[in-house]
Amino acid sequence: MTSPPSVISFNGVNQTFTRDDGATVSALENLSFEIGKHEFVAVLGPSGCGKSTLLRLTAGLVFPTGGDVSIYGAKVTEPRDDIGIVFQRPTLLPWFDVLGNVTFPFRHKYGRVTQAEKDRAHDLLKLVGLEEFAKARVEQLSGGMQQRVGIARALLLDPDILLMDEPFSALDALSRDEMSFELLRIWTERPKTVLFITHSIPEAVLLADRIIVMTPRPGAVREVLQVELPRPRSFDSLSDPRFNALANHIRSRLFTRQAV
Repeated sequence: MTSPPSVISFNGVNQTFTRDDGATVSALENLSFEIGKHEFVAVLGPSGCGKSTLLRLTAGLVFPTGGDVSIYGAKVTEPRDDIGIVFQRPTLLPWFDVLGNVTFPFRHKYGRVTQAEKDRAHDLLKLVGLEEFAKARVEQLSGGMQQRVGIARALLLDPDILLMDEPFSALDALSRDEMSFELLRIWTERPKTVLFITHSIPEAVLLADRIIVMTPRPGAVREVLQVELPRPRSFDSLSDPRFNALANHIRSRLFTRQAV
């Protein structure tokens, strides 16, 4: 009996961009990895190593110059409805209230929003702790609350896959910690296959099942690490000796020039 295909698969992916002056930049080189169903995988690496490019390739927003990216065994050739994306900033629309921003994907795709879709949006606002702010204007929300709106919007079409591109990087330290635990709760209640891009080692260790550590540009897989912390995770996880041991190992891989 054959095992089902991985949800996300990168097979020998190369990505080269051409600059305005005609010079080429190699962003990714021979990148290969797989992600299973409902697995939470974080990607860590130095700035410029191609982390966000990796996410855009998965989303079908750009296409590899070599190798292939597949979802459920099918080559990615265009954006897919079963993928939700949460960006570094939620890019909310100031002329809509919170509910209007969450339901915007339906308005954009179909030109209308039904009552059933509004009901689903209300359920998602309850899930992210913003039920009472449905009619609030976005400028009335804190940065963390705005990012919660962005997460609710990404979940509206109930995607199988959630791509997150440093979603908490613009938040202060306390809000960032709060949102990390909030994301753990949401993922536990509504399991998704998550590909999470981050610069934060503690964030990756707290959230992920596995961590992909990348090399400097051109980005390739340096190491794939299993996070042995038991779930569900809590504040107590931060003081687990395994947490600090793994975080320190990752630091040694990222910050030691001699690491191979």
